[in-house]
Amino acid sequence: MKILIVSATEKEILPLKNRLKIKTSTACVMKYSGNKNFSVDFLVTGIGSTLTTYALTKKLSIKKYDFIINVGIAGSFTPDLNIGDVVNVKSDELADLGIEDKNEFFTLFEKGFIEKDQIPFTDSKLLNPTKLNLKLKNVSGITVNTTHGNKSSIELFKSKFKADIETMEGAAFFYVCLNEGVKFMQIRSISNYVEERNNANWDIPLAISNLNEKLFEIIDVIKKNEGT
Repeated sequence: MKILIVSATEKEILPLKNRLKIKTSTACVMKYSGNKNFSVDFLVTGIGSTLTTYALTKKLSIKKYDFIINVGIAGSFTPDLNIGDVVNVKSDELADLGIEDKNEFFTLFEKGFIEKDQIPFTDSKLLNPTKLNLKLKNVSGITVNTTHGNKSSIELFKSKFKADIETMEGAAFFYVCLNEGVKFMQIRSISNYVEERNNANWDIPLAISNLNEKLFEIIDVIKKNEGT
């Protein structure tokens, strides 16, 4: 059983790395072997869709995995999620890939440059078909190249996509995994609300701590479900 954990930064998976006593000096690729039938690799891609797509595609071209988990912090559009909540992202969208026309924004799907059900998309979205018995709230996400901190753009994207959370890598991760036909999931912990930027309202340490606690549990669930 080979698991790959993908994060944009090492900071987001450092507690788990320390817990598994990984002492590899190279930050980009780390490995933990529990026994001969089970191993966990870590891939730190860098922030954003472009870096994630390249690093993950390159990694999968040289090694096959049974399960891939994308982890990190996220901003929430909804007050239904609390700072520190850990969620399972079941759908994601390439939200800012599109065209501005005066005061309007159109996705490439709306303009007909990509068919809404063109593989691996389903009605313009990227969906995760993987099912695990996890006690996590399922959410929808959007992926952007610039995190939102302006009232007008926040309202535009909230009303247009009606997503629960925002990240900078999720949809890119979904896109690669769906095309490669590998089981995957995206786990995010809420560090802030999507609003005019105010770092005083953020709690990144709490989000990372909760994320890594849940990630350790998920790895154990995957081991049991896959019969390792």
